Amino acid sequence: MKVARFVHTNLVAVDCKSLASFYIKVFGCKPKPPERHLNGPWLDDLTSIRKAHIHGVHLLLPGYDKEGPTLEVFQYSPKRSKKLPAINLPGYAHIAFAVRNVRQMLQKVERNGGSKVGKLISASIEGVGQIEVVYARDPEGNIIELQKWL
Repeated sequence: MKVARFVHTNLVAVDCKSLASFYIKVFGCKPKPPERHLNGPWLDDLTSIRKAHIHGVHLLLPGYDKEGPTLEVFQYSPKRSKKLPAINLPGYAHIAFAVRNVRQMLQKVERNGGSKVGKLISASIEGVGQIEVVYARDPEGNIIELQKWL
């Protein structure tokens, strides 16, 4: 192995089955078995959460083979409440998908319980090219970028 290889991004869900279903329906992600049911002293030590239990699934991302990176959708017990993510908060802000048609994909996101964050825009990025892009939210409020380079 080289110095490092990207493996997955973890998304903590209120309802992992429902949120995973959204990414499967909207973006064509595919479950990568097995489902995870994790608990025990090792998990308590790893997370610093007493009596932690994780239930979840890995989803293969579109455009990659079965060895590609995954979106890990986990649900924790015990749960903590969360604030809605904002695009300008420090830390991970969003995940991005390249799509054929940004407007149609935004409509699909909205039909499946998601919502729009800002306006769909077309912009010229100097040295890179022309992009059509919009930020949206999944049903739990996580931010998704839908983009198409023209």
